[in-house]
Amino acid sequence: MLNLAFGWIWITAGFLSGAMLGMGFHKENFMGGYGSWKRRLARLGHIAFFGTGFLNVMVGLSGLMLSESQMSGGMWYAMSWSFVIGALAMPICCFIAAKWIKVKSIFVLPVIALTAGGVMMSLIAASEIYGRMLS
Repeated sequence: MLNLAFGWIWITAGFLSGAMLGMGFHKENFMGGYGSWKRRLARLGHIAFFGTGFLNVMVGLSGLMLSESQMSGGMWYAMSWSFVIGALAMPICCFIAAKWIKVKSIFVLPVIALTAGGVMMSLIAASEIYGRMLS
């Protein structure tokens, strides 16, 4: 249930960040203009709230369909937190990189966390399907 609640909070953060950014978007030179690095990364950070929030909602809903044995294991716990950490890190990294282009390598943290979460969720889902096929 962590991911389900977190996902909806993060989607709401997407609405709020969009509202904040939208206050200046009507100005042609806002944050250096439409094609500037700062403005592109700020838009990406805003969208990252929605994308990673949606991923967390999907993880939470997927958990409702899994057997108790799948959800009680350590892999479920690690996968769940990987998606939360990745979701926390992605928009933060976008906004930091928008301000300081030299630190763009910080994106390795959300990418690794989200990829690890995706791999673990794939393994959990495959194990669930295989288990149901055998029974």
